[in-house]
Amino acid sequence: MDKKRLVVSYSNVTPEVLEAIRKKYPLGYSNHVIKVKTKGDDFFYAITVDTEDASYLIKVPVKIDTKANLNDDDPLEDINDEKESEDSYADSEPSTDSED
Repeated sequence: MDKKRLVVSYSNVTPEVLEAIRKKYPLGYSNHVIKVKTKGDDFFYAITVDTEDASYLIKVPVKIDTKANLNDDDPLEDINDEKESEDSYADSEPSTDSED
């Protein structure tokens, strides 16, 4: 007998399915989320989990971090252009003192 294949929202899963999620993803599922395309340009994010009765595709909410985008006013090239001169290291020569 084939397992049922179900698509369910995370907010609507049963306690049995929640326990299966905890067992499959003990450290969390954030690194296991897949993008599922639907008709047209639509999509949703989901995780997979199996129980004895069914195979689930569970829709999960995903928060996109938009604060990490670089500002165009702060180019990275400026950071690499700031090189220190070799003269600033003149005082840091290796010590010739030896400890006995």
